[in-house]
Parts: sequence; structure tokens; C-alpha cells
Amino acid sequence: MNSIPSKSYGILQQFTPTSIIDEAAEQVANIGYAILDAGYTASEIQGLSEAFDQTHQRYIQTYGESDLRKFNELHTIRSPLTQAKPFLDLALNKNLLSLVKKLIPGKFILNQQNGIINPPQEGYNQDAWHRDLPYQHFVSTKPLAVNVVYCIDDFTNENGATFVLPASHKSEAFPSEKYISNNAIQVEAKAGSLIVLDCMLFHAGGYNKTKSARRAVNHVFNIPYFKQQINIPKNMESGDLSDEARDILGYNYLEPASVSEYLSQRAEK
Repeated sequence: MNSIPSKSYGILQQFTPTSIIDEAAEQVANIGYAILDAGYTASEIQGLSEAFDQTHQRYIQTYGESDLRKFNELHTIRSPLTQAKPFLDLALNKNLLSLVKKLIPGKFILNQQNGIINPPQEGYNQDAWHRDLPYQHFVSTKPLAVNVVYCIDDFTNENGATFVLPASHKSEAFPSEKYISNNAIQVEAKAGSLIVLDCMLFHAGGYNKTKSARRAVNHVFNIPYFKQQINIPKNMESGDLSDEARDILGYNYLEPASVSEYLSQRAEK
């Protein structure tokens, strides 16, 4: 294989990243995805793994395995940050937020956080091509929403690492089957990594050929014009949250219940 050329000419502008956050933001902008280390220690990675399993067990006990299976929700944990503090801390991870701030200019909120399990040797509800703003066929110059997947386990080709279609966030229509077969790639990443996607990038979970589940925690951050999947402020205590955390979690963007409440909110700004 030839080495990549290092010389150039006729260049008037060039992006010059100064950090790993800048490098990841450049990659998301151009091809729609990047991998970033969350910055956790080995013990913190293990702690999140244990918290995931404990939360999933409680979730099944609360909502019932038969009902979850009937709704095709058995392999999902909805809004774990409202159920266990490690997932709140994950949603406010420094590296994660630093990159989202680079990608979404101005204000943004957490739309949703979901635990996702890719079960061994069976299908699940994320194994089809989709955007995380589904049913939308448009492009924008800046991301309206960003998907951040935290890897509880290693993502490998064998255990169904996420497939992506690079740069598909720049095209309105879903590409042809031939294009997909020629251009789809799997994104391998280590446990403790963040896989960051422009939400308009087409992606899909792969088939898990191993004997162990592959676990992850998915986040969607978006401009404050989209409703949250589940109302986060109504499902958690806010006493210990910083002003920035309250803003990101949507406390400052709740829909006013009346004209009087709307005018009161305007008076406070």
C-alpha cells in the first residue's frame, strides 16, 4: 500500500485542529461519525457496566418481561439517567459535552438516553438502517441533532458493531442497495469509547454472532426545538444539578402550560 501524500498545493484554507475534540468534530462534519475516548478509568468503565446490568434487572422487574417483549422493548432501558446516577454523570461527561458543543452551535438539550442491548445470535430493534431523526429527508449545514453512543462493551465485527454509511448525512435520500453494499462499514471501538454520529447519518446495529450481549448507552442531543422522548425534568430531582446541567437536561425549555406561565417565563429572561 502506498503511503498517504503529505505535500499539497493550491490550498488557500485548511482546518487546523488543536485538540482531540477538534479532530473528532472535523471527522463528524465530513464523514458523519467519529470515535472519542470518554476519559474514564478502568474501574469507572467497570462501574458503569455493573450499573447497566443492575438497572436493567430493576427495569424488567418494574415493567414486566412479558410486556417488554410484546412491545419489542426487552433489550432497551428507557431514560436510565432518571433511575441511576452513573447514567446522569455519563450524560454530562466532559468529553462528550465538549464535542457536542463543537457540533451544535448555541443551545442544545438532551432529547433522550437509552440503554441498548444487542443480544447474542438474535435480532433486535436497532438492526435496521435508520437515522436518529427518522422519517426525515433533508440536509443542514450544521447538525440539528447528534447521537452519542457510549460503549459498555467492546464493539467488534463479531458482536455486531454499528454499521454506518459515511457521509450519508449530506444526502437527502436513502442510498441504493448497491451503494450500501459497496460503502457500508462497521465501527469497531473499545469499551469506554464514545461513538459520535450526526443524527442524519444512516446507521444500523450489526448481527451479534458471539455468545455474549453487546451493551451500550445511546444519547441524542438536539437544538431545543424538538420535544424530549421522555420528559426528563418531570422524572428526576433537580436540587443538586448545576445551572449548566439543568439547561442541558431541558429544565429551561419546558412547554408553558398557559399564557400566564409563558409571560412569567419571558419576564424571568
